[in-house]
Amino acid sequence: MTPAVVALVLFAALLHAGWNTLLRGGADRLWTMSVMNLAVGGLGLAVALAVGLPAAASWPYAVASGLIHIAYNALLIVTYRTGDLGQTYPIARGASPALVALGAGVFASEVPGTVGAVGIALVSGGILSLSLGKAGLSRGTVLAALGTAATIAAYTLIDGIGVRLSGDWVAYTAAMFTFHLAFPLWLLLTRGPAALGGTPAALARAVGGGAASLLAYAAVIWAMRLGAMGPVSALRETSVVFAALLGRFVLKERLTAGRIAACLVIAAGAAMIGHG
Repeated sequence: MTPAVVALVLFAALLHAGWNTLLRGGADRLWTMSVMNLAVGGLGLAVALAVGLPAAASWPYAVASGLIHIAYNALLIVTYRTGDLGQTYPIARGASPALVALGAGVFASEVPGTVGAVGIALVSGGILSLSLGKAGLSRGTVLAALGTAATIAAYTLIDGIGVRLSGDWVAYTAAMFTFHLAFPLWLLLTRGPAALGGTPAALARAVGGGAASLLAYAAVIWAMRLGAMGPVSALRETSVVFAALLGRFVLKERLTAGRIAACLVIAAGAAMIGHG
């Protein structure tokens, strides 16, 4: 990967950790997620109306990714109900790079080099080690986090292939993001017309989180046009390092020596991916 792609994916990782911190810290995570999805889906729809649809070959991929993102968002809410950001985020993100690298090899004939493969292994191992030995995680929380990891791997692979068939990565991204409107529509149906209301400050935070989410994943989709899916996915998941720091300084979670060591392993893996 070029330095520009590496820098962009790392910036996307920071944005991703930021909006997850916002979601985990919210009192009503369903409301926060719904407002964030309203912002993402609304922006996606606006761009789709402006630029049009991507090539027809990519439509099944955009639809599949949009539907899987709905499941991903729902699982993320369940995951954060009982687990700290520093506990559950590494589980949710840790398994996906290896799954994406495996899937990319099978479905797109993308096999990383030795350095890149070691980097992916270091990132995945370091991420998962962040969640080892943590007390207080129920079986349901762990299963929800692992389900989240499966959806991450699935939509990453689908988008990595779909964007290359789209002919226009902006049109593809916009079409996929439009499906995020399903979440706020569901909240309106279940809670009534006033469900999406809130204080100006809370609305601004949630909309800002939605914008960060859109920018973060749009950058990843753009990067997957130019680089192999496995390394891009692994580099994106260095967001757990940012999440560990944000969990400590924003949510007042513990940052132990073990977590710091795991973050250093992840950083080393990211450097190898960028070099490879």
